[in-house]
Amino acid sequence: MEKTSFKSDIILLTTAVIWGFAFVAQRVGMDHVGPFIFNGVRFALGCLVLLPFIIMKGAGQSQPPGMGGTGNGRFLATGGFLAGLALFAGSSFQQVGIVYTTAGKAGFITGLYVVIVPVLALFFRKKTNRGTWLGAFLAAAGLYLLSVTEQFTIDFGDVLVLIGSACFAAHVLVIGWLSPRVDSLKLAVIQYAVVSFLSTGISAVFEDTTLQGLSGAATAILYGGAMSVGIAYTLQVIGQRKAHPAHASILLSMESVFAALGGWMLLQETMNLRQFMGCALMFSAMLVSQLWGFFQNRTRKP
Repeated sequence: MEKTSFKSDIILLTTAVIWGFAFVAQRVGMDHVGPFIFNGVRFALGCLVLLPFIIMKGAGQSQPPGMGGTGNGRFLATGGFLAGLALFAGSSFQQVGIVYTTAGKAGFITGLYVVIVPVLALFFRKKTNRGTWLGAFLAAAGLYLLSVTEQFTIDFGDVLVLIGSACFAAHVLVIGWLSPRVDSLKLAVIQYAVVSFLSTGISAVFEDTTLQGLSGAATAILYGGAMSVGIAYTLQVIGQRKAHPAHASILLSMESVFAALGGWMLLQETMNLRQFMGCALMFSAMLVSQLWGFFQNRTRKP
């Protein structure tokens, strides 16, 4: 395994840890405010976290080679808008869908993006080896054991979450395409601003938000904005520079495991044997996906 690839894997796994524990904050926050204002405020906070770093770096200092010129700003803005739109759609469909389905089924359906990503990647001529396919299906099976505890049925909420999963898969691919070509911090801020603007606008029309509710959700929003958005989504952009989108999706899907651990540690939720088996499958999926190519290359050497 190459050193740069290993660093990317560590970055993406750290992202999954932060996102996993964000499920705890999100569950607490939803007791006080609606899903759109929660997303709107936390993504706005994510922008504020990153702005000082952009100012300190100075305009244009971190642009990748070959991306200079007057057209780069337009390319960055367009790419950031597309990434933000995909992220907004995924987050929104997931949040609204959870209202109409169980958290277990929502977790499994959302995690299906680990299978959707390599399928969609084929349309962009990105090759996927057998180890990645095996890892993707192991991850999906692990998510099923970890999250689904009742008979699986498709209803309105499940359909919404499934659409959200497809949007998250599109977001992984968009970031994988953009991250080597544009400034990571600027891309992150633009997509966060898009999500915040759209979410806050919809909340103003459809949700009844109070200062008391925002105050009650302050801690959850702070974690969701500073850690889950400001740090984790930025780490995703950086980590995907040297990672195959399918590999990245499997590592990021580990958030479900850390969400279960966070629920056990902080909310006193318990896991049964079936769920522990799901965690084991998820970990196996990560190892298979990342080590398949390494051992394959070693066997080819004379």
